[in-house]
Amino acid sequence: MGHGKESPRQKMIGMMYLVLTAMLALNVSKEAVKAFVKVDQGLTLTVSNYMLKNNLIYREFDRAAAENPAKAGKYKTTALMVKERADETFNFLQGLKIEIVNIADGPENAAVVGTEVLSEKILKFDDSNIPSQILIGANENGKANDLKAVINEYREFLITTLEGKNPSAEDALKKSLSTEDGKNEKTGEKERWENATFQTLPLVAVVTILSKMQVDVRNAETEVLNYLYSQIDASSFKFNKLTAIVIPNSNYVTQGSDYEAQVFISATDTTQSPIITVGDMQLPLDETGKGVYKTKATSVGPRKWGGIIALKAPDGSTKNYPFESSYVVGEPNVVVSPTAMNVLYMGIDNPIDVSVPNVSPDKIKIKVTNAVYSVGKIKNSKGENFRGNWLIKPSAVGQNVQVIVSADINGKPMQFAPLEFRVKGIPTPIAVFAGKSTGSVARATAAAQQGVFAIMPDFDFDLVYQVTGFTVLYSDNRGDFEEPSTGSNLTTKQKDLIGRLTRGKYLTIKDIKALGPDGKTRELLPVILKID
Repeated sequence: MGHGKESPRQKMIGMMYLVLTAMLALNVSKEAVKAFVKVDQGLTLTVSNYMLKNNLIYREFDRAAAENPAKAGKYKTTALMVKERADETFNFLQGLKIEIVNIADGPENAAVVGTEVLSEKILKFDDSNIPSQILIGANENGKANDLKAVINEYREFLITTLEGKNPSAEDALKKSLSTEDGKNEKTGEKERWENATFQTLPLVAVVTILSKMQVDVRNAETEVLNYLYSQIDASSFKFNKLTAIVIPNSNYVTQGSDYEAQVFISATDTTQSPIITVGDMQLPLDETGKGVYKTKATSVGPRKWGGIIALKAPDGSTKNYPFESSYVVGEPNVVVSPTAMNVLYMGIDNPIDVSVPNVSPDKIKIKVTNAVYSVGKIKNSKGENFRGNWLIKPSAVGQNVQVIVSADINGKPMQFAPLEFRVKGIPTPIAVFAGKSTGSVARATAAAQQGVFAIMPDFDFDLVYQVTGFTVLYSDNRGDFEEPSTGSNLTTKQKDLIGRLTRGKYLTIKDIKALGPDGKTRELLPVILKID
């Protein structure tokens, strides 16, 4: 397969093979045909040498994988797959040789010893019928068809293993393991590979051709193994400078806690500088080759950032190493908590912020009593989840909620004194019609309204009450008229009553009910408006 890499012995065997094949075409004597025995013996010796060489390479894969499983393990696995496929192809060829000799000389012949074929002991070495019967068959359905498929599969497997990174080796594989059809030298017509290779040849020539194919199989195995082994260190970097690095878990330590730092060796290559990019920005490098990242903290909350470090490997390829990091931006001010007014409202999500100086929010946990809570639902001004906020929903009025905070400080949990919150029910809203609950309203404005709504003015929570029913009261000299609604919208009859109102009359909306976010229904004060 090597094409230019063959040893003198291989070249000599190849020349003899060509010469003897030409002699066969001239119908030379049995003595000339028997000369194929010498060629086959030389090919058999070459196969043995290849097997010894390949076994040494497999031992090197074992050694490399034992020393560095992460780097060499996958190449060893692939090499063993190559061995398995090479052995399968080799053994298929050997099985054909044994079958041909056994049928020609009988099962008790002296030429087949175990799995070996001794060509010099073949009796019917010049028989040209039996090989054609086995390999070509009566209707061209002989075992040479199976052999062609086996060689094709082996060749394509090896080419795939090269991953397109060794074009010259791929070309050599295509030539040495070729099964392309040819042309008949006499007629010039297309001739099947099976016929062109084996038909009407004497037995010893067929055995020699199969041995030559076995040499190609082992040679191809060697070529691919050498490529795989070269890949173990092909992209490994060679560093020439070592630097001690100290990275503390935190530069801020509270009394009684531990200061902890990571100390390790950093290896660099002073002959080339990395290219470090964060987004579309390439970072400047300091005098030691380290990238310098600087950005202004414009808003509070956790921030993630990262990029790619690109280095050119010894094999010429560029290796990209993604990295990411994070930091937390805090408010540059103090927090004053009115402890006498620590109040949570029953049945709704109360947002609270918990922070511990110099501790990232993702290292803070809370536990609560008389409540349920969730985290990560509050968003900052940019719509991003801010992990330092919690939502607490008290379970009962009149029973305080305790919030117990713990934090991971330098790898160790620390629990703080519990904080107490009083629990109140949420206030009852005010019903409005045309945006008013009392006063006066223009007749046209009243007639244009669609319904009654519940609002909570001057309340810090953005709560929504849903009006579930109300009654419109209309009075004139004929008496009082009432029309109910089972929702927040005016019914047709209610609109008719409002349409009868004249200036100076009063519009009364009573029996107003509203469903709160806590799941409770409340009765609201009536709306009384004078029609202008």
